[in-house]
Amino acid sequence: MDFSLSDEQLELQKLARQILLDQTGNERLREIEKEEDRFDEKLWRDLAEAGLLGIGIAEAHGGMDLGFESLCLLIEEIGASVAPVPIVPVLVPTALAIQRFGSEEQARRFLPGVASGETLLTTALIESGNEEFRMPTTKAGRVGAGWILNGSKTCVPFAHRAERVLLAAEMDGGVGVFLLDPHVAGVELRRQQATAGEPQFEVILTDAEIAPDDLLAGPESAASVLGWIEQRSMVAHCAQALGVAECATRMTAQYTSEREQFGVKIATFQAVAQRAADCYVDTQCLRVVTQQAISLLDAERDASEAVAIAKIWAGDVVHRVSHAAQHLHGGIGVDRDYPLFRYCLWAKQLELTQGSSSRLLSGLGERIVAEFRASD
Repeated sequence: MDFSLSDEQLELQKLARQILLDQTGNERLREIEKEEDRFDEKLWRDLAEAGLLGIGIAEAHGGMDLGFESLCLLIEEIGASVAPVPIVPVLVPTALAIQRFGSEEQARRFLPGVASGETLLTTALIESGNEEFRMPTTKAGRVGAGWILNGSKTCVPFAHRAERVLLAAEMDGGVGVFLLDPHVAGVELRRQQATAGEPQFEVILTDAEIAPDDLLAGPESAASVLGWIEQRSMVAHCAQALGVAECATRMTAQYTSEREQFGVKIATFQAVAQRAADCYVDTQCLRVVTQQAISLLDAERDASEAVAIAKIWAGDVVHRVSHAAQHLHGGIGVDRDYPLFRYCLWAKQLELTQGSSSRLLSGLGERIVAEFRASD
C-alpha cells in the first residue's frame, strides 16, 4: 500500500506545522497553562482562518473536504506541538459524525461554525464503570416530541464550552445517539483533572431535555454509528500519539547529541545510542500501522483489526518512548521549565484513552480465536 502524501497534503502539513511552530513555543505554552481552561483561542482562530479546521468538512459547509487522511495529518502536527486546542473531540467524533450521519439541517446548523472556529463540539464516550461505549447505562425517555436523559458521562473534554455534546443513551427499542446542549436545565458539569491538563468534565444528567431535532441516530442505526465514531476517534488518537512520540524522540536525539559526560557526547555511548534507536524504530512502526488504519477508514473499508492493532501499538510506543526520553534526559526531563514533561503527560493520557493496550490486545485475541473457530 502506498502511503505517499500528495502535493496538496504536503502543503497542508507544511502550513499546519508553520502555524503551530510559531505559536507553541515553551513560553507561550507556559502562559496558557496558567489559565484554567488551557485553551489557546488565538491559535484556534488562526487554524480556522487558514482553513485547517475545515479539512474534513464538506465545501458546502465552509470546509475543504480533503478527507479523514488529511485531517489526521493536522492531528499528528497537533500532537507534535502539544498544542492546547481540542482538535480531536471537536473535529473527529462529532463534526465528522454529524456530516456523515446527521440530517442536512444538523449539518447546516453546526458544521459552518466548526470550520470557522466559532463552534465547539465534543463527545461523551465514557461512563464510569462501563467500558462498552456502545451499551450505555444513561437512559433516554420519551417526553412529547423530544426526550429527557438521566445518567452521567465522564471525562468529557471542553463540555463547558461546547454547543453540543454527542452521546449515546438507552431508549425504547435499543440505543440512540443524541446531541445534548450542555447548558440546558438538568445538566450539571463537574470539572475533572486530566493527566495532560486538558479541561474535562463529568456530565450529570437529571431529566435533561433533548429537542426532537437533536437526535442523530435511532435504534435502527445507532450501533453502526457508534462503531464508526469509536474507530475514527481511536485512530485520531493514534495520529496524535504518533506526533507526541516522534517529537519526544527528536528532542531526545538533540539533547543526547549536545550533552557531554567525561568530555564526550553521550549520544556516542552504545547504551544511549541503542535506546534512542529503539525509540526511532518504535515510532516508525507506529507510523506504519497508523497509516494502514487511516487509509482503510478513509476508503470506508473494514478496519476493525487495523484500528485495534494501531491503538495497541500507540499505547505501547508512547509508554516506551516517554520512559526512554526521561531516562536519557536525566534529571532535566522532569524540570517543568523544559518542554519534555508535556510530551510525557500527553503520552500517558493517550496511552489509556479509549482502552489500554492490554485490554485491546485481549479483545483482538478473542476476535481472532472466534474467527478461527468459525472457519474450522
